[in-house]
Amino acid sequence: MNSKYGTILVVDDNPAILTAVKICLGNVFERIITLTSPESVLVTLGQEEVDVILLDMNFSPGVNSGHDGLFWLSAMRKKHPDIPIVLVTAYADVRLAVKGLKNGAADFVTKPWDNDDLIRVLKDAIDKTKVVVSLHELEMAHIKKVVDKCNGNMSKAAELLGITRQTLYRKYQP
Repeated sequence: MNSKYGTILVVDDNPAILTAVKICLGNVFERIITLTSPESVLVTLGQEEVDVILLDMNFSPGVNSGHDGLFWLSAMRKKHPDIPIVLVTAYADVRLAVKGLKNGAADFVTKPWDNDDLIRVLKDAIDKTKVVVSLHELEMAHIKKVVDKCNGNMSKAAELLGITRQTLYRKYQP
């Protein structure tokens, strides 16, 4: 059984950060795609199946406002709303983090990061996107399928399900 997560897309203009991320996440993800510029991120997302994005907030030299990251966050959310995006920056700013979260980021990490924290944040972002179906919903879907298979014959459906007709009537809600 493979316990690795799928594919992460990392967008950061610092090659040293990209190398550090590859080392840190190499045993966590099947595939790590890196981009040094966000300019091609939408094309990449159109070509690749990505499970999570780690997006730097600043791409303009000498500018640490985070506006670049917010712009690209918005662009990616519009085209790919189901992919969780974790923002990362060397310039921790609570207002910027809140703005990113309000604009749809899954979470926010500051550089330098703690490896275990980064891994946990990325895994949590992916895990939150996975839908968990309740046991009741699974049971109801199965019961409906069996009743349909028996063309509505409740006695036959109850027999196939291994329950009494009374129990089937109590559980079955068409």
